[in-house]
Amino acid sequence: MTAPRARTNARKVLGRLSLPERSFVADALRTETVGGILLLIAAVTALVWANVPALRHSYEAVSHFRLGPGALGLNLSVAHWAADGLLAVFFFVAGIELKRELVAGDLRDPRAAALPVVAALCGMAVPALVYTLTNLTGHGSTQGWAVPTATDIAFALAVLAVIGTSLPSALRAFLLTLAVVDDLFAIMIIAVFFTDRLNFAALGGAVAGLVVFWLLLRKGVRGWYVYVPLALVIWALMYNSGVHATIAGVAMGLMLRCTARDGEEHSPGEHVEHLVRPLSAGLAVPVFALFSAGVTVSGGALQDVFTRPETLGVVLGLVIGKTLGIFGGTWLTARFTRASLSDDLAWADVFAVASLAGIGFTVSLLIGELAFAGDAVLTDEVKAAVLTGSLIAAVCATVLLKIRNARYRRLCAEEERDDDLDGIPDVYEQDDPAYHLRMAEILERRAAEHRRIAAERAAAARHGLAEVAGGAGEEDDRPA
Repeated sequence: MTAPRARTNARKVLGRLSLPERSFVADALRTETVGGILLLIAAVTALVWANVPALRHSYEAVSHFRLGPGALGLNLSVAHWAADGLLAVFFFVAGIELKRELVAGDLRDPRAAALPVVAALCGMAVPALVYTLTNLTGHGSTQGWAVPTATDIAFALAVLAVIGTSLPSALRAFLLTLAVVDDLFAIMIIAVFFTDRLNFAALGGAVAGLVVFWLLLRKGVRGWYVYVPLALVIWALMYNSGVHATIAGVAMGLMLRCTARDGEEHSPGEHVEHLVRPLSAGLAVPVFALFSAGVTVSGGALQDVFTRPETLGVVLGLVIGKTLGIFGGTWLTARFTRASLSDDLAWADVFAVASLAGIGFTVSLLIGELAFAGDAVLTDEVKAAVLTGSLIAAVCATVLLKIRNARYRRLCAEEERDDDLDGIPDVYEQDDPAYHLRMAEILERRAAEHRRIAAERAAAARHGLAEVAGGAGEEDDRPA
């Protein structure tokens, strides 16, 4: 009879991050959270600006004010510059994030990448299906099927910051990786489905510019004064080619090297991302929101959101489709890969994060503008639906996350605990003998200090008793 085979440890879903990955995620999310707060402020400002009667005309005047060289095909409105110009910076950062994840992050390991990739794909396919079914049933337009497929990581983190909810690093990293994969497929959707005309001369020029960009990187040429003018030329050519100009930003981001070589503390990609991310999160995305979220809100408009199939499909796609898609994709991945959920988490936590991913703001607004470009009224209604769906998703996520917030705080405190004061959380040193020796020395010093204090207190107590037993004081004095 053969001996039973030893059972291997099951792979954990949403387990603890490695220390370098945890540090990177913390830095990235810190910037995104600040940017998300600015994004919220910009969105509220846009709504107020567009709905106060005395200010409405000035909002429209600024949004439609045109500037730029017409001879180069770049005489665009301010709103157009924000959508095609500033968002190229956002997608440039997204390209770097994606490259880093593929070569140095969780996505480099196919087994680890399976979970966020499948979850993100399901989190895009199910909302698109919900939107399509809603519009086929209600005899609406299926053009906006891609609108509810995107997740806005900055807006989601801003919600977390506002409600004061602490998420363990594994859940935050899962949300960030979901957004990265989400952005990749959103880029592909924009490139494939929203390119209706092509200027092959301009497209060829853009491709040639990208080749030059890549060669300069390969040769190790440095200096912003080289790359920034070249990037502007590539962007302008891409815009005139008919392909959405933000694709130029993604392409350049993917070309940067994101692995550190000997003698380098950070790779060029990480260095550039560290410099550009604040510009993206703090300026590009909030300004885009300022000129995209300014839709007229009224009782009739809100009623139309829930009665018109195109807008109802967006709301249902974000609130229901995103949640069921991401949760279902995560559960199926764990089920069919024989992986088990981390001991610190429950499936309710995955469901709550999936509902938070239903906040689809920046890219959803952009796709809504592209999908219904010929219908200004429907474009505004779809934008209102994106805002409504994102708000409902944020409220649902807030309720679900608040229920578990006490546990999240304990997990976060455990992750941050550093009793030996060496700058590394203790949970990452449990297998290091040197850590336990340091802790033994610290505890021995503490024990010696407590023994000294105990001896002093005992001596003081004996001395006090001796004074009391020694007799009375003066006649009018009270006893000691």
